[in-house]
Amino acid sequence: MVQLKVGVAMSGGVDSTMAASLVYEQGHDVHGFFMLLPLPGLDEHLSQVRQVAGQLTIPLTVIDMRRHFTDQVVGYFTATYQSGLTPNPCIHCNHAIKFGLLAEAMRTHGMDRIATGHYARIDQRDGQSFVARGVDRQKDQSYFLARLDAGQVGRILFPLGRWTKERIYHRAAGLGFRFTGQESQDVCFLASGLPAFLAGQGIGEQAGPVVTRDGRQLGEHRGVWQYTIGQRRGLGLPDATPWYVVGLDGLGNRVVVGKHDELFSDRCTIHSLRWTHQPPTLPWRGLVQLRSRHQPASAELIVAAAGTWQLTFASPQCAIAPGQFAVFYEDDLVVGSGVIAANTETERSV
Repeated sequence: MVQLKVGVAMSGGVDSTMAASLVYEQGHDVHGFFMLLPLPGLDEHLSQVRQVAGQLTIPLTVIDMRRHFTDQVVGYFTATYQSGLTPNPCIHCNHAIKFGLLAEAMRTHGMDRIATGHYARIDQRDGQSFVARGVDRQKDQSYFLARLDAGQVGRILFPLGRWTKERIYHRAAGLGFRFTGQESQDVCFLASGLPAFLAGQGIGEQAGPVVTRDGRQLGEHRGVWQYTIGQRRGLGLPDATPWYVVGLDGLGNRVVVGKHDELFSDRCTIHSLRWTHQPPTLPWRGLVQLRSRHQPASAELIVAAAGTWQLTFASPQCAIAPGQFAVFYEDDLVVGSGVIAANTETERSV
């Protein structure tokens, strides 16, 4: 096997540490890279990653990404919530920061490939590289990698793709590493919770009406960003059957509620469509995943109005959230994605 210079994105946790260990075991020249991000406990994380890099006997380079992360990830996250949409900062960060700016920094340091501790695989079809689901379906992170382009995918190694989390912990213990079973937080900068974070960004309470689809006001809210599609708790709307959030109107500052059956829709529109490789001929048919823990559903994609496309599902889907990503799969391969604009029922009310 040809020895490569591989840069491993390291956080000091078990996954990135074992990713570096596996790449090193394969005979490659491994260099660790740590991103300085505007997160709580930064000094502690840096100390930990230096410790594990020393234990692995690999060099470590620290890259300051604080300004880029604030501008591109935190800025996107905040603006999306203010618009009454549901952001996915991890998908955005993977494309723009980790496999974007960090990968570029690695190349300037002479790295041939970037490796991370994601539970996903790189698979081949017709000579082209695709992100594919990891063997551990409970930990599969392919959804979060859906916006990577062909150039990015072609330079990635995912050493953990064929491992389960349990085996990774066993391997770490066998190598003398002591990691707790605590999982990393999905959104790394929300340690203090969403309301506290947004308040720190200057987004305070903004009262507005809670309404039904036909316009009846049932109550008041303190800011549309405090709610998510499908939410039941915290609405303060007693009734014979529960109310759920079925729509968020950022422009009108309204929270739209309905009953359980109103959460379901068999279609939605998407924008910002992106394919990993050459776009297929439409209509496209395959599996679509609407959020990280959503069970993929059979759907058909067709052109809608200019700059938008319509997804129609074989069966109605629950809590389709505008702002989230619809990720397209063919078998286990990620082939494309788009940003959810609105489901048809919500469009009628907001």
